[in-house]
Amino acid sequence: MSFSRNTLWLAALCCSAATAQAPYSLPFQLRPAAAGNAVRLDTAIAMVQGVDGASGSTVASMLLVSYQLAPSFAPLMRLGFVSSAPPGGTGGQALVNPALGGTYALKLSEQMRLAFFLGLAFPLGMGGGDFGDPSLAAVSRSGVLARSAMDNAMFAVNDFTVFPGVGFAYVSGGLTAQVEVTVLQLTRVRGERVQKDSSKTNFTSGLHLGYFVHPSVSVGGELRYQRWLSTPSLVTTPDTRDNLTAAAGVRGHFKLGQSTWLRPALAVAMPLDDPMRAQGYRIVQLDLPVAF
Repeated sequence: MSFSRNTLWLAALCCSAATAQAPYSLPFQLRPAAAGNAVRLDTAIAMVQGVDGASGSTVASMLLVSYQLAPSFAPLMRLGFVSSAPPGGTGGQALVNPALGGTYALKLSEQMRLAFFLGLAFPLGMGGGDFGDPSLAAVSRSGVLARSAMDNAMFAVNDFTVFPGVGFAYVSGGLTAQVEVTVLQLTRVRGERVQKDSSKTNFTSGLHLGYFVHPSVSVGGELRYQRWLSTPSLVTTPDTRDNLTAAAGVRGHFKLGQSTWLRPALAVAMPLDDPMRAQGYRIVQLDLPVAF
């Protein structure tokens, strides 16, 4: 009888381990390859150095709320705030463009996930328009590089932006490998007197690798790449057409209730090319997502 019980217990344990869902390493700045309920406060603190050696900083924070309407679909809303203290310049604080969107996520197999995304950013950010405060517009623009140039739609305060994207994740054991691409089509709807470009096209992509070193701790790294597909007036040299950054960090995974998880993360990012490298950018990211 004892042998029989032990055999049954071992069989149940093996079955449970085989059917348990593999843990997913939530990316630091890429979109999750999932549709779910979440509230997420994500803050990037960028330190920069001017040509005269003076230092400055930009803090760009994003608040995201998503709600799962169906097993595979979750609409979301994102709000942003920037505080800037540039080297040798006038700083300030500004609310940037709000964004609405939705994620449609498919589980292709136990290991593979595919997520489609469509977002809209509305030109309501501070400093926009023909007679907007140019200092506030500059504060809003400072958030671009502070966010590794991955959230440009939020900071283009004169533009309405449509940005579709797709992500693919492979999740097995403690490993997550994820890639994503996004195309942003920006169209000027205000500020014709101060903004030359009536439209511009942007492209962003990213790679995330994460691994669970403990059930409650994962480590990860990211490559982030942004490129202007059109040639807007802000592309003045080859260096200003694109940006490549890398990030690494650690994330905790703490269960707070039956279906509530806190997944805080701390990551450090740095540029791999100009113009961010020439400006001495160093970025610390604090991410506080709660999934429920």
